[in-house]
Amino acid sequence: MNKDFTPFELERFMSIWEYQVDYNLSESGVHPMTMRELVQEDVFLQYFMDIELNYPQTNGIPMLRDQIAQYYPGATKDNVVVTTGAAQANFTSILSLLDAGDEIAIMLPNYMQIWGVAKNTGLKINTFELDENNGWQLDEDSFLRAVTPKTKLIAICNPNNPSGHILTESERSLIISAAKKVGAWILADEVYAGAEHWTDEITPSFWNDYDKVLAIGSLSKAYGLPGLRIGWVVTQKEIADQIWARQDYITISTTQLSNHLAAFALSSGVRPRLLARTRSLIRQGYQNCINQLQAYPDLFSYTPPGAAAIIFVRYNKEILSRDLVDTLIQQQKTYAVPGAHFGLEHHLRISYGLSDEYVTEGMRRIIQELLKY
Repeated sequence: MNKDFTPFELERFMSIWEYQVDYNLSESGVHPMTMRELVQEDVFLQYFMDIELNYPQTNGIPMLRDQIAQYYPGATKDNVVVTTGAAQANFTSILSLLDAGDEIAIMLPNYMQIWGVAKNTGLKINTFELDENNGWQLDEDSFLRAVTPKTKLIAICNPNNPSGHILTESERSLIISAAKKVGAWILADEVYAGAEHWTDEITPSFWNDYDKVLAIGSLSKAYGLPGLRIGWVVTQKEIADQIWARQDYITISTTQLSNHLAAFALSSGVRPRLLARTRSLIRQGYQNCINQLQAYPDLFSYTPPGAAAIIFVRYNKEILSRDLVDTLIQQQKTYAVPGAHFGLEHHLRISYGLSDEYVTEGMRRIIQELLKY
Protein backbone atom coordinates (compact mmCIF):
# COMPACT_ATOMS: atom_id res chain seq x y z
CA MET A 1 0.00 0.00 0.00
CA ASN A 2 1.26 3.46 -0.93
CA LYS A 3 0.94 5.33 2.36
CA ASP A 4 2.08 8.58 0.74
CA PHE A 5 -0.81 8.68 -1.75
CA THR A 6 -2.45 12.10 -1.85
CA PRO A 7 -6.25 11.94 -2.24
CA PHE A 8 -8.08 14.42 -4.47
CA GLU A 9 -9.66 16.39 -1.64
CA LEU A 10 -11.95 18.58 -3.72
CA GLU A 11 -13.61 15.73 -5.59
CA ARG A 12 -13.91 13.45 -2.56
CA PHE A 13 -15.37 16.21 -0.41
CA MET A 14 -17.85 17.17 -3.14
CA SER A 15 -18.89 13.57 -3.64
CA ILE A 16 -19.65 13.22 0.07
CA TRP A 17 -21.55 16.47 0.61
CA GLU A 18 -23.03 17.86 -2.60
CA TYR A 19 -26.21 15.78 -2.33
CA GLN A 20 -26.54 16.01 1.45
CA VAL A 21 -27.02 19.77 1.77
CA ASP A 22 -30.02 21.92 0.96
CA TYR A 23 -27.98 24.47 -0.99
CA ASN A 24 -25.03 23.25 -3.02
CA LEU A 25 -23.00 26.18 -4.35
CA SER A 26 -19.97 24.02 -5.07
CA GLU A 27 -20.84 23.22 -8.68
CA SER A 28 -18.30 24.39 -11.25
CA GLY A 29 -20.72 24.56 -14.17
CA VAL A 30 -24.24 25.74 -14.89
CA HIS A 31 -27.36 23.81 -14.00
CA PRO A 32 -27.23 20.67 -16.17
CA MET A 33 -29.48 20.20 -19.17
CA THR A 34 -32.10 17.47 -19.31
CA MET A 35 -32.27 15.00 -22.17
CA ARG A 36 -35.47 16.70 -23.30
CA GLU A 37 -33.75 20.11 -23.43
CA LEU A 38 -30.81 18.71 -25.37
CA VAL A 39 -32.64 16.65 -27.97
CA GLN A 40 -35.98 18.50 -28.22
CA GLU A 41 -37.33 16.84 -31.36
CA ASP A 42 -39.04 13.43 -31.49
CA VAL A 43 -37.11 12.40 -34.61
CA PHE A 44 -33.82 12.66 -32.73
CA LEU A 45 -35.22 10.94 -29.65
CA GLN A 46 -36.13 8.01 -31.87
CA TYR A 47 -32.60 7.97 -33.31
CA PHE A 48 -31.10 7.66 -29.82
CA MET A 49 -33.63 5.02 -28.81
CA ASP A 50 -32.40 2.80 -31.66
CA ILE A 51 -28.68 2.94 -30.78
CA GLU A 52 -27.19 -0.41 -29.80
CA LEU A 53 -25.54 -0.15 -26.40
CA ASN A 54 -22.33 -1.81 -27.52
CA TYR A 55 -18.76 -0.61 -27.09
CA PRO A 56 -17.94 2.38 -29.29
CA GLN A 57 -14.58 2.74 -31.01
CA THR A 58 -12.46 3.15 -27.92
CA ASN A 59 -10.86 6.49 -28.80
CA GLY A 60 -14.27 7.92 -29.71
CA ILE A 61 -16.60 7.31 -32.63
CA PRO A 62 -15.32 8.93 -35.85
CA MET A 63 -18.37 11.20 -36.10
CA LEU A 64 -17.66 12.70 -32.67
CA ARG A 65 -13.95 13.10 -33.28
CA ASP A 66 -14.75 14.86 -36.56
CA GLN A 67 -17.12 17.20 -34.71
CA ILE A 68 -14.47 18.04 -32.11
CA ALA A 69 -11.69 18.50 -34.68
CA GLN A 70 -13.64 21.12 -36.62
CA TYR A 71 -13.27 23.54 -33.69
CA TYR A 72 -9.46 23.24 -33.72
CA PRO A 73 -8.07 24.71 -36.97
CA GLY A 74 -5.93 22.22 -38.87
CA ALA A 75 -6.92 19.26 -36.68
CA THR A 76 -8.44 16.03 -37.96
CA LYS A 77 -10.11 13.21 -36.08
CA ASP A 78 -6.68 11.54 -35.82
CA ASN A 79 -5.59 14.37 -33.51
CA VAL A 80 -8.50 13.69 -31.12
CA VAL A 81 -8.93 11.17 -28.32
CA VAL A 82 -12.34 11.09 -26.63
CA THR A 83 -11.98 10.42 -22.91
CA THR A 84 -14.10 9.87 -19.83
CA GLY A 85 -14.28 13.52 -18.91
CA ALA A 86 -11.47 16.05 -18.98
CA ALA A 87 -10.10 14.42 -15.82
CA GLN A 88 -9.10 11.32 -17.74
CA ALA A 89 -7.69 13.44 -20.57
CA ASN A 90 -5.42 15.19 -18.06
CA PHE A 91 -4.43 11.92 -16.39
CA THR A 92 -3.57 9.94 -19.52
CA SER A 93 -1.77 12.93 -21.04
CA ILE A 94 0.59 13.07 -18.07
CA LEU A 95 1.07 9.30 -18.11
CA SER A 96 1.96 9.50 -21.79
CA LEU A 97 4.53 12.29 -21.60
CA LEU A 98 6.15 12.22 -18.17
CA ASP A 99 8.05 9.75 -16.02
CA ALA A 100 8.86 9.82 -12.30
CA GLY A 101 11.43 12.53 -11.63
CA ASP A 102 10.43 14.69 -14.61
CA GLU A 103 9.68 18.34 -13.95
CA ILE A 104 6.28 19.97 -14.36
CA ALA A 105 5.24 23.62 -13.91
CA ILE A 106 1.66 24.09 -12.66
CA MET A 107 -0.52 27.20 -12.50
CA LEU A 108 -2.05 28.16 -9.13
CA PRO A 109 -4.80 28.60 -8.13
CA ASN A 110 -6.14 25.72 -10.15
CA TYR A 111 -8.30 22.64 -10.21
CA MET A 112 -5.82 20.50 -8.31
CA GLN A 113 -6.14 17.23 -10.20
CA ILE A 114 -2.93 17.67 -12.20
CA TRP A 115 -1.05 18.74 -9.08
CA GLY A 116 -2.26 15.58 -7.31
CA VAL A 117 -1.43 13.31 -10.24
CA ALA A 118 2.04 14.87 -10.45
CA LYS A 119 2.62 14.34 -6.73
CA ASN A 120 1.39 10.75 -6.81
CA THR A 121 3.50 9.81 -9.83
CA GLY A 122 6.74 11.23 -8.45
CA LEU A 123 7.10 14.30 -10.63
CA LYS A 124 9.07 17.36 -9.53
CA ILE A 125 6.51 20.16 -9.15
CA ASN A 126 7.19 23.85 -9.66
CA THR A 127 4.24 26.21 -9.28
CA PHE A 128 3.53 29.67 -10.64
CA GLU A 129 0.82 32.08 -9.61
CA LEU A 130 -2.01 34.14 -10.88
CA ASP A 131 -1.74 37.32 -8.80
CA GLU A 132 -4.91 38.05 -6.84
CA ASN A 133 -3.73 41.59 -6.17
CA ASN A 134 -3.42 42.22 -9.89
CA GLY A 135 -6.80 40.93 -11.05
CA TRP A 136 -5.56 37.31 -11.20
CA GLN A 137 -3.14 38.13 -14.00
CA LEU A 138 -0.16 35.87 -14.55
CA ASP A 139 2.73 36.64 -12.20
CA GLU A 140 5.57 36.82 -14.70
CA ASP A 141 8.36 36.47 -12.17
CA SER A 142 6.94 33.35 -10.56
CA PHE A 143 6.25 31.86 -13.98
CA LEU A 144 9.79 32.41 -15.22
CA ARG A 145 11.17 30.89 -12.02
CA ALA A 146 8.92 27.85 -12.38
CA VAL A 147 9.92 27.04 -15.97
CA THR A 148 13.48 25.73 -16.06
CA PRO A 149 15.59 23.96 -18.69
CA LYS A 150 14.38 20.69 -17.14
CA THR A 151 10.66 21.48 -17.44
CA LYS A 152 8.88 18.85 -19.54
CA LEU A 153 5.31 20.17 -19.27
CA ILE A 154 3.58 23.45 -18.36
CA ALA A 155 0.03 22.91 -17.06
CA ILE A 156 -2.38 25.81 -17.36
CA CYS A 157 -6.14 26.29 -16.99
CA ASN A 158 -7.60 28.89 -19.36
CA PRO A 159 -10.18 30.23 -18.63
CA ASN A 160 -9.04 29.57 -15.09
CA ASN A 161 -10.77 27.52 -12.43
CA PRO A 162 -11.42 28.98 -9.86
CA SER A 163 -10.68 32.64 -10.68
CA GLY A 164 -12.33 32.84 -14.10
CA HIS A 165 -9.30 34.72 -15.47
CA ILE A 166 -8.78 34.54 -19.23
CA LEU A 167 -5.13 34.82 -20.25
CA THR A 168 -4.31 37.95 -22.22
CA GLU A 169 -2.42 37.84 -25.51
CA SER A 170 0.77 38.92 -23.78
CA GLU A 171 0.36 36.22 -21.12
CA ARG A 172 -0.24 33.58 -23.79
CA SER A 173 2.83 34.76 -25.69
CA LEU A 174 4.97 34.57 -22.55
CA ILE A 175 3.86 31.00 -21.86
CA ILE A 176 4.46 29.86 -25.44
CA SER A 177 7.84 31.60 -25.61
CA ALA A 178 9.01 29.95 -22.39
CA ALA A 179 7.78 26.53 -23.56
CA LYS A 180 9.61 26.90 -26.88
CA LYS A 181 12.80 27.96 -25.15
CA VAL A 182 13.01 24.77 -23.06
CA GLY A 183 11.13 22.42 -25.41
CA ALA A 184 8.28 21.84 -22.94
CA TRP A 185 4.78 20.70 -23.73
CA ILE A 186 1.80 22.87 -22.81
CA LEU A 187 -1.21 21.11 -21.31
CA ALA A 188 -4.07 23.60 -21.65
CA ASP A 189 -7.22 22.78 -19.70
CA GLU A 190 -9.76 24.75 -21.75
CA VAL A 191 -13.05 23.36 -20.43
CA TYR A 192 -14.47 26.83 -19.69
CA ALA A 193 -13.96 28.13 -23.23
CA GLY A 194 -17.43 29.10 -24.42
CA ALA A 195 -18.59 30.26 -20.98
CA GLU A 196 -17.38 33.85 -21.30
CA HIS A 197 -19.07 36.70 -19.44
CA TRP A 198 -18.31 39.85 -21.37
CA THR A 199 -18.03 38.64 -24.94
CA ASP A 200 -19.57 36.09 -27.25
CA GLU A 201 -16.13 35.30 -28.65
CA ILE A 202 -14.89 31.89 -27.52
CA THR A 203 -11.51 31.92 -25.77
CA PRO A 204 -9.04 30.65 -28.38
CA SER A 205 -7.31 27.34 -27.80
CA PHE A 206 -3.56 27.03 -27.47
CA TRP A 207 -3.86 24.43 -30.24
CA ASN A 208 -2.14 25.62 -33.43
CA ASP A 209 -0.21 28.38 -31.59
CA TYR A 210 2.58 25.93 -30.74
CA ASP A 211 3.36 22.44 -31.95
CA LYS A 212 3.65 20.77 -28.51
CA VAL A 213 0.17 21.33 -27.10
CA LEU A 214 -2.39 19.09 -25.42
CA ALA A 215 -5.71 20.96 -25.66
CA ILE A 216 -8.19 19.57 -23.15
CA GLY A 217 -11.93 20.04 -23.60
CA SER A 218 -15.16 18.75 -22.12
CA LEU A 219 -18.94 18.90 -22.36
CA SER A 220 -19.21 19.50 -18.62
CA LYS A 221 -18.81 23.28 -18.19
CA ALA A 222 -19.62 25.46 -21.20
CA TYR A 223 -22.17 22.93 -22.49
CA GLY A 224 -24.04 22.00 -19.32
CA LEU A 225 -23.71 18.26 -19.95
CA PRO A 226 -21.47 16.95 -17.14
CA GLY A 227 -23.33 13.68 -16.79
CA LEU A 228 -22.31 12.53 -20.27
CA ARG A 229 -18.73 12.27 -18.97
CA ILE A 230 -17.28 13.23 -22.33
CA GLY A 231 -13.93 14.95 -22.52
CA TRP A 232 -11.20 15.05 -25.13
CA VAL A 233 -7.60 15.88 -25.86
CA VAL A 234 -6.42 17.37 -29.15
CA THR A 235 -2.72 16.92 -29.85
CA GLN A 236 -0.16 15.53 -32.28
CA LYS A 237 -1.30 12.24 -33.79
CA GLU A 238 1.63 10.31 -32.34
CA ILE A 239 0.84 11.57 -28.84
CA ALA A 240 -2.89 10.98 -29.36
CA ASP A 241 -2.07 7.35 -30.13
CA GLN A 242 -0.02 7.08 -26.93
CA ILE A 243 -2.86 8.56 -24.88
CA TRP A 244 -5.30 6.14 -26.51
CA ALA A 245 -2.98 3.23 -25.61
CA ARG A 246 -3.05 4.21 -21.96
CA GLN A 247 -6.81 4.66 -22.03
CA ASP A 248 -7.07 1.01 -23.05
CA TYR A 249 -5.75 0.12 -19.59
CA ILE A 250 -7.90 2.56 -17.62
CA THR A 251 -11.46 2.90 -18.92
CA ILE A 252 -11.24 1.33 -22.41
CA SER A 253 -13.79 3.85 -23.67
CA THR A 254 -16.61 6.19 -22.88
CA THR A 255 -20.14 4.92 -23.52
CA GLN A 256 -21.75 4.43 -26.91
CA LEU A 257 -24.75 6.56 -26.01
CA SER A 258 -22.58 9.39 -24.66
CA ASN A 259 -20.54 9.40 -27.88
CA HIS A 260 -23.66 9.85 -30.01
CA LEU A 261 -25.21 12.44 -27.70
CA ALA A 262 -21.93 14.36 -27.66
CA ALA A 263 -21.73 14.33 -31.46
CA PHE A 264 -25.27 15.70 -31.54
CA ALA A 265 -24.43 18.40 -28.95
CA LEU A 266 -21.36 19.54 -30.90
CA SER A 267 -23.08 19.63 -34.29
CA SER A 268 -23.27 23.03 -35.96
CA GLY A 269 -27.03 23.27 -35.48
CA VAL A 270 -27.01 22.50 -31.76
CA ARG A 271 -23.76 23.79 -30.26
CA PRO A 272 -24.68 27.51 -30.51
CA ARG A 273 -27.92 26.85 -28.63
CA LEU A 274 -26.05 25.14 -25.79
CA LEU A 275 -23.46 27.91 -25.48
CA ALA A 276 -26.18 30.57 -25.55
CA ARG A 277 -28.00 28.80 -22.71
CA THR A 278 -24.83 28.66 -20.62
CA ARG A 279 -23.98 32.32 -21.18
CA SER A 280 -27.50 33.37 -20.29
CA LEU A 281 -27.36 31.44 -17.02
CA ILE A 282 -23.93 32.71 -15.98
CA ARG A 283 -24.60 36.34 -16.86
CA GLN A 284 -27.88 36.45 -14.99
CA GLY A 285 -26.53 34.42 -12.08
CA TYR A 286 -23.39 36.54 -11.78
CA GLN A 287 -25.38 39.73 -11.37
CA ASN A 288 -27.51 38.14 -8.69
CA CYS A 289 -24.42 36.89 -6.85
CA ILE A 290 -22.47 40.14 -6.85
CA ASN A 291 -25.52 42.13 -5.76
CA GLN A 292 -25.29 40.20 -2.50
CA LEU A 293 -21.50 40.43 -2.25
CA GLN A 294 -21.62 44.19 -2.79
CA ALA A 295 -24.01 44.58 0.11
CA TYR A 296 -21.12 43.52 2.39
CA PRO A 297 -18.02 45.33 1.09
CA ASP A 298 -16.14 44.86 4.37
CA LEU A 299 -16.78 41.13 4.32
CA PHE A 300 -15.91 40.18 0.74
CA SER A 301 -13.43 41.11 -1.98
CA TYR A 302 -13.25 39.63 -5.47
CA THR A 303 -12.22 40.17 -9.07
CA PRO A 304 -15.03 39.78 -11.63
CA PRO A 305 -14.39 36.54 -13.54
CA GLY A 306 -13.92 36.66 -17.30
CA ALA A 307 -15.59 33.29 -17.75
CA ALA A 308 -17.23 30.36 -15.94
CA ALA A 309 -20.16 29.99 -13.56
CA ILE A 310 -18.04 30.44 -10.43
CA ILE A 311 -16.54 33.31 -8.48
CA PHE A 312 -13.51 33.02 -6.21
CA VAL A 313 -14.24 35.23 -3.23
CA ARG A 314 -11.93 36.31 -0.45
CA TYR A 315 -13.75 36.62 2.87
CA ASN A 316 -12.29 38.95 5.49
CA LYS A 317 -12.52 36.69 8.54
CA GLU A 318 -9.85 34.65 10.31
CA ILE A 319 -11.57 31.28 10.12
CA LEU A 320 -9.81 28.84 7.79
CA SER A 321 -11.75 27.85 4.69
CA ARG A 322 -12.08 24.14 5.52
CA ASP A 323 -13.39 24.99 8.99
CA LEU A 324 -15.81 27.52 7.53
CA VAL A 325 -17.19 25.03 5.03
CA ASP A 326 -17.52 22.33 7.69
CA THR A 327 -19.58 24.79 9.74
CA LEU A 328 -21.67 25.83 6.73
CA ILE A 329 -22.53 22.20 6.06
CA GLN A 330 -23.46 21.43 9.65
CA GLN A 331 -25.16 24.69 10.64
CA GLN A 332 -26.55 26.00 7.36
CA LYS A 333 -26.94 22.87 5.20
CA THR A 334 -25.01 24.82 2.56
CA TYR A 335 -21.83 23.92 0.71
CA ALA A 336 -19.26 25.95 -1.23
CA VAL A 337 -15.71 24.89 -2.05
CA PRO A 338 -13.00 25.97 0.41
CA GLY A 339 -10.11 27.92 -1.04
CA ALA A 340 -7.73 25.41 0.54
CA HIS A 341 -8.79 22.95 -2.16
CA PHE A 342 -7.16 25.29 -4.69
CA GLY A 343 -4.07 26.04 -2.67
CA LEU A 344 -5.26 29.44 -1.38
CA GLU A 345 -6.71 30.16 2.06
CA HIS A 346 -9.53 32.49 3.18
CA HIS A 347 -11.41 32.03 -0.07
CA LEU A 348 -14.58 30.32 -1.19
CA ARG A 349 -15.44 29.20 -4.70
CA ILE A 350 -19.12 29.93 -5.13
CA SER A 351 -21.31 28.75 -8.00
CA TYR A 352 -23.96 31.04 -9.48
CA GLY A 353 -24.99 29.24 -12.68
CA LEU A 354 -28.17 28.11 -10.95
CA SER A 355 -31.64 29.57 -10.34
CA ASP A 356 -31.81 33.02 -8.74
CA GLU A 357 -33.84 31.73 -5.81
CA TYR A 358 -31.36 28.94 -5.12
CA VAL A 359 -28.26 31.16 -5.27
CA THR A 360 -29.92 33.92 -3.23
CA GLU A 361 -30.78 31.59 -0.35
CA GLY A 362 -27.42 29.81 -0.48
CA MET A 363 -25.60 33.15 -0.37
CA ARG A 364 -27.81 34.36 2.48
CA ARG A 365 -26.76 31.35 4.53
CA ILE A 366 -23.06 31.82 3.76
CA ILE A 367 -23.26 35.49 4.77
CA GLN A 368 -25.22 34.68 7.91
CA GLU A 369 -22.54 32.22 9.02
CA LEU A 370 -19.62 34.53 8.25
CA LEU A 371 -21.19 37.39 10.20
CA LYS A 372 -20.88 35.27 13.35
CA TYR A 373 -17.07 35.62 13.33
